[in-house]
Amino acid sequence: MGESHSVFEKEGLANYACYQIEREDEVLRPGVAFPLVKKLLALNDDEVNHPGVEIILLSRNSADTGLRIFNSIEHYGLKIERAAFTNGVSPYRYMAAYGAKLLLSTNAADVRSALEAGYAAATILPGSSSGRDSGQLRIAFDGDAVIFSDEAERIFQQHGLEAFAESESDAAMLPLTGGPFRPVLEALHEIQASYPIDNNPIRTALVTARSAPAHKRVILTLREWGIRIDEALFLGGRSKGEFLKIFGADIFFDDQQVHIDSARDHVPSAHVPAGVANEK
Repeated sequence: MGESHSVFEKEGLANYACYQIEREDEVLRPGVAFPLVKKLLALNDDEVNHPGVEIILLSRNSADTGLRIFNSIEHYGLKIERAAFTNGVSPYRYMAAYGAKLLLSTNAADVRSALEAGYAAATILPGSSSGRDSGQLRIAFDGDAVIFSDEAERIFQQHGLEAFAESESDAAMLPLTGGPFRPVLEALHEIQASYPIDNNPIRTALVTARSAPAHKRVILTLREWGIRIDEALFLGGRSKGEFLKIFGADIFFDDQQVHIDSARDHVPSAHVPAGVANEK
């Protein structure tokens, strides 16, 4: 909706509303999250018994201006049935009532509010597709401040790499506490567990700047949680973009903008404004 949002920014709400209503039968082009949504919804189309996936539309549009969105959803055959149109008010407040686990939005303020309320949330950014499509849903996560808490990252930020490595080596047998995206990873794992490992519609990856010996605590934490990660890439500070392109991520979540900037040239990426790196 980039073109219509530009009308809103330049000409105001009244002209934006007229623009959308006049074009409500014109189908919107797919956005950066479109392939992700299609693959998530496709998980409901087989006969495997798993919890399933629901996509809920939360929009600052009014019902009038939002009709174009629902017309486009119908055109593309997306099975999205529930929505909240809030006419300019932040819609994240309805997440609890809908039972939602994750908010993806281009509105950074809504994302921060959702994170502060205890939900997984990320600001999805314009970027490139990986160019690969095996039909498998591929999701990549950073570790610290995303899947895990930022306790280790705080040591790195405050005391440097040597202190971080020493601390993680000393605490290798002590599981990390969960970060904002632990529930999302757990929900994906629950669906994955309903399929054979060697023929699974979901593939996950941990893509982290950590290196040995700080890798051990991460591996043992996931084992303690009972969660399988299909690929774990310990990059030792190398740029993440090329690795994510090879993995073929449908989306990548990271708390640090520098890694998002590297990734978004290769794969759809979303910034998680959580942890010490995002404190004001």
